[in-house]
Amino acid sequence: MKLKVLVVDDTIFYRKIVSDVLSKIPDVEVVGTASNGQIALSRIKSLKPDLITLDVEMPVLDGLGVLEVIKKECLDVGVIMVSTLTTRGSKITMKALELGAFDFVTKTDRDDPEENFKALHLALLPRVRAYARRLEFRKSLREGKLPSKLKSRLAAISDDATRKSFLAKRRAKSDIVAVGISTGGPNALIKVLPALPDNLGVPIVLVQHMPPTFTKSLAESLNQKCSLRVKEGEDGEVLEPNTVYIAPGGKQMKVATGVGGKKVVCITNDPPENNCKPAADYLFRSVAKEYRNRATGVIMTGMGQDGTLGLKVMKSFGAVVIAQDAESCVVYGMPKAAVEAGVVDIVAPLDKIAQEIVNTVRR
Repeated sequence: MKLKVLVVDDTIFYRKIVSDVLSKIPDVEVVGTASNGQIALSRIKSLKPDLITLDVEMPVLDGLGVLEVIKKECLDVGVIMVSTLTTRGSKITMKALELGAFDFVTKTDRDDPEENFKALHLALLPRVRAYARRLEFRKSLREGKLPSKLKSRLAAISDDATRKSFLAKRRAKSDIVAVGISTGGPNALIKVLPALPDNLGVPIVLVQHMPPTFTKSLAESLNQKCSLRVKEGEDGEVLEPNTVYIAPGGKQMKVATGVGGKKVVCITNDPPENNCKPAADYLFRSVAKEYRNRATGVIMTGMGQDGTLGLKVMKSFGAVVIAQDAESCVVYGMPKAAVEAGVVDIVAPLDKIAQEIVNTVRR
C-alpha cells in the first residue's frame, strides 16, 4: 500500500518541487496540495493522508497553527516540517517538533533548479521512508509480530528482576551521562530532561542529530524548561555537574582530559560518522576512554544505527546502557540497533528514563 502524502506550502515553486521529489520515491503517492494551513486542515480531513509536508510560514494559518489543531483534534497524520535555515526558522522548528512534528527538512535556495531538487530529495527520502517504516513497525507491535531476535533480546532485558539484579551488582556509580538521539528527539527531551533533579551531580553530554543553528535553538528552548542548565557545547570548557552540553550541529563533540586533569568538552571538525555530524558513536567512544565503567549511555528515538558501536565500546569498559522502548519511540531505529547488538542493560519507556538515569548515578 502506498504512503499518501499532502504537500502544504504557500509558494507554487515549493509545492511543485516537493511534489516532484515525493513522486520519485517508490510507494509514495502525492494525494493533493494546499497553499495555507486552513486549506491543509480541510484536505487532511477529506483526503486522509498518512503524512504531510508542512511549510512553517504561511498566510491565514501557519505551520504551528496547523500542528496545534492536529494535536488538539488528535488527527492521525504525520508531519515533516519544511523550514528555512535561519535563527528565526530554527526557533519555530523547535516549537513544531515540541508540538509533535515527526521531523524537518530545510529549504534550499540554490540558483540551479536541479541542485535544489537533488538537495531536497536527499533530505526527504530517508525521512519519508523512516515514517513509512514507523507505520509498519507500529502495526507489528499491535499485532505482536516482532522479529524473533529482537523479541528474545527484549525479553531478557525487560525482566524487572534482571534489571534490579544488574544494578545491585554494579559497583561503580556513573560520573557522566552520554545521550544519543535523533528523529523525535526534541519532543522526547522535553519529557526527560526536566524530570531530572537540579542536583543530579554529574554532567550530561548529548548528541541530537541537527544542522547548525538548530542545536543552539534546541539548547535555549530546553534551558527554559529544565532545572538543569542546558547549553550548546563550547570547545575547551570544563565539564560541570548539573549541566547538559549539546553537541553543535555540523561539528563533532567529545570529552577529553584537560589541564589539571579536569574533563573538558572538545569541539572538532572531524568527518561525519554514519552520515552524522555530530555523531553519537564519536561522543560515546570518548566517554568510554575517559570514564570507563563510571558512565551511563542512553540511546533514544531516532532512525539509523548511530550510537551502537560507541555503546559497544562503553559496554566493554563496564558502563551501563539504557535504551528507550519501542512503544514510546517516534522511530525505533537507534535503540533497536543497540538492543539487537546486545549492549543494552535497561529498556525503559520515555516517562521512566529520567529515573533510570538517576538510579545509575546515585547508589
